[in-house]
Amino acid sequence: MILGRLRNLEQEAAQLARQQEDWEIFDSLPGAGDVLAPRLMAAMGTRRERFQSASELQCFSGIAPVREASGNSEWIHIRWACPKFLRQTFHEWAACSLPNCAWAKAFYDELRRKGRKHHVAVRALAFKWMRILYRCWVDRQPYCEETFLAGMAKRRNLSLKRLAASVQMP
Repeated sequence: MILGRLRNLEQEAAQLARQQEDWEIFDSLPGAGDVLAPRLMAAMGTRRERFQSASELQCFSGIAPVREASGNSEWIHIRWACPKFLRQTFHEWAACSLPNCAWAKAFYDELRRKGRKHHVAVRALAFKWMRILYRCWVDRQPYCEETFLAGMAKRRNLSLKRLAASVQMP
């Protein structure tokens, strides 16, 4: 009975999400699907002045790591003071993008080869995705993988160039 109600709520949320002005943006995100796209849309909201930069969004959501230092010691850890459901939403989307986006999978695989644990690699991917989503949201443009890969190929960052080269461009 409870599961039936939950399914009905999910279907209703998906229907309402499709009616929103920004739906095309969130529907274009690889791996978001009918469940995560509405959650991402709710996370971002409609007030574009709320976040002045992708960095603000990353910090607020808890995806950006925290650096602490004392004396000669420095350590990096996950952000604890954040809306947990929001952080979970971006984390889940990044994980769901892996089978749906070649560059995301290549980025994740590269981090795993370097010895990063699964959740660390997924958070790093979420961090990258959030910069992309922020730009799409601010510009009111759907995500276009070809545009992203072309932009990566132009940048001077060698790791990004290697990543772009590892993904077959059409």
